[in-house]
Amino acid sequence: MPDHATDRPADHAADHAAGTAAGMTVVVRYFAGAAAAAGRTEEKVPLPAGATLAVLVEDLVARHGTRLARVLAAASFLLDEVGGDTRRPLHDGAFVDVLPPFAGG
Repeated sequence: MPDHATDRPADHAADHAAGTAAGMTVVVRYFAGAAAAAGRTEEKVPLPAGATLAVLVEDLVARHGTRLARVLAAASFLLDEVGGDTRRPLHDGAFVDVLPPFAGG
């Protein structure tokens, strides 16, 4: 999957069309250590209709491997800027923020 930070607008339209054929497309935004593990700060991910946050996490692990898997295991997730658990259903165009544990206070 290409790094969307450098894509042209036409590439985004193609990604959305592919995601729509698969059911939905969500935008995943990575922060701090999650961005380092994924090698990007944002990506669009096509998913089947009815997918949950847990399905998205499985997909991200398959895409990016064990380094991101370790971060995701400890991360918190926001769906459209609201916290929730991994059973929460996603929708087309949703924004999912991946927030790894932060040090400090």
